[in-house]
Amino acid sequence: MFDDMKYEVSLKKVIAKLEVEQLNPEIAIDKIMISQDDVNRPALQLAGFFEHFDNNRVQVIGMVEHTYVSENYEDGGACIYERIFQVGIPCIIFCRNLRPVDEVIRLATKYGVPVFLSARSTSRIISKAIRTLALELAPRISIHGVLMDVFGEGVLIIGESGIGKSEAALELVKRGHRLVSDDVVEIKAISDDELVGTAPDITRYFIELRGIGIVDLKTLFGIQSVKETQTISMVIKLEEWDRNKEYDRLGLEEKYTEYLGHKIVCHSIPIRPGRNLAIIVEAAAVNFRQKQMGYNAAQELYRRVSGSINRNQED
Repeated sequence: MFDDMKYEVSLKKVIAKLEVEQLNPEIAIDKIMISQDDVNRPALQLAGFFEHFDNNRVQVIGMVEHTYVSENYEDGGACIYERIFQVGIPCIIFCRNLRPVDEVIRLATKYGVPVFLSARSTSRIISKAIRTLALELAPRISIHGVLMDVFGEGVLIIGESGIGKSEAALELVKRGHRLVSDDVVEIKAISDDELVGTAPDITRYFIELRGIGIVDLKTLFGIQSVKETQTISMVIKLEEWDRNKEYDRLGLEEKYTEYLGHKIVCHSIPIRPGRNLAIIVEAAAVNFRQKQMGYNAAQELYRRVSGSINRNQED
């Protein structure tokens, strides 16, 4: 479960992802906090209508807005932009290198509003900003486990402490896959159908191996062995072998676990000496992708067996 607390992210962190130029760098942006995971293109506000205006959002000016202001305000829109600045917006971004007049920049500085300029199209800036804000402000939980990128699928490996999660991760890295997080995985629900996992800043790229200690995989195996974030596709739960327990041997019915209200496919893997966990995880990832593409090996085997039985009965 997770709480309903609201998260904030500094404007500096968001802007670093957008690769824009600040036109009034004298305004510090590291103390400006954003709590809205959406952006706004001023429309009616440019005509003077400010009712229901959400001033907590990042404001974006594109070709349409810039052309309207240029054709309808002799001062380059300084008067109408001043009204927008007065309500306390976190920042304003001008796209397509549509640089505002100097008076607009001066007024923005007067009211403490950072002004940014980007060469990118309006749609690209908006999509990038929304994606960044959704990731930074999403509901989240932290769980004990290991998150790997295996053949492009996000595999979350969970299980009791000491069962072999980190050892499996190390073997997977040696086989060319990438580590996202070891020990603690921070899971964020960035949309209604997507969970993204990442590592806490303090433990990123480190892995704990009992008997050896802490290992820095980025230093040991290179940058290609690690990854910052990964969408979670499936969960593998490692557990001690129990001879009295019935384990799924066909996989006709999917089993699920739930995080942040999202159901994720979950496989329980019994651990016995001699089992190669890395190969099992690889097989599970490839099998998951096959199912996503419409092929289910278990159902195909069931179909063949059923067909063979029916033919024998007919004979």
